[in-house]
Amino acid sequence: MEPRSRSFYVLAGFFGLFLLFLYGPTLTIALLSFQGPQGGLTFPMNGVSLHWFRDLFEQQAVGDIWGSFSRSLTLGIMVMVTTVVVSVMGGLAFRKRFAGSNVLFYLIITSLVIPSILVSLGVGLIFSQGGLTVHWATSGFGAQLTWTLPFGLLIMFAVFNRFDKSYEEAARDLGATPWQTLRHVVLPIIAPSLIGVALFGFTLSYDEFARTLLTAGSYNTLPLEIFGMTTNVTSPVLYALGTLTTVFSLVLIGVFLGVALLSARRKAKAGSDKGKGLV
Repeated sequence: MEPRSRSFYVLAGFFGLFLLFLYGPTLTIALLSFQGPQGGLTFPMNGVSLHWFRDLFEQQAVGDIWGSFSRSLTLGIMVMVTTVVVSVMGGLAFRKRFAGSNVLFYLIITSLVIPSILVSLGVGLIFSQGGLTVHWATSGFGAQLTWTLPFGLLIMFAVFNRFDKSYEEAARDLGATPWQTLRHVVLPIIAPSLIGVALFGFTLSYDEFARTLLTAGSYNTLPLEIFGMTTNVTSPVLYALGTLTTVFSLVLIGVFLGVALLSARRKAKAGSDKGKGLV
């Protein structure tokens, strides 16, 4: 084996520092969440235990942890489903040019560059001035869609730009209706991309703070609740909450990736079985 060049070790060291910078704060919070009952918010650690995780599941004097978690979970699912459906519809629509398509495209992209707090303020003002109730399931839902939909649409634009239309033509030649073609041909082919869009939609919604700040109304989502607790909670129970939230996010990502991998394996197996049948 040829010896590694000096540049390899320099780049490897730089990449290691980047990973430390990226995940160091999360690992620090995770470590501090395992402190003993007398532990504080900083190092050095005072014992090692699961005390603060047990305390997290007891009634808290400050904050509505599990209520905010259920709201974030519900809102994330709502945003995820809407993002997937609208992104697929938008991707299909933009396969052919139509009047105003360029203007509409740039309007979609503009939502990503507008400061999130201004979007939150604007949506909140529209609802309040229009006599509508500012609530996490209405105004908060709409504000988060301004963040997730552009990402989903951009992914679908890229997917359909590379999509081989001969599959659809073959289905139509065999007598399939447009709906049958979409259901049995298009959607199974783009299924891994749909899983990616769903993952984007849920995680962006679940972690969103700025666009929910002025649109959640009287009930906080989990990011807002954690932010509010930072001014009141002075124990590692806040770190325990952050650790569990991070673990939940990683498990969710793992589930989505597992589904995508399973879908790809089934598709490959189906292709190999058809090949054997032809032989």
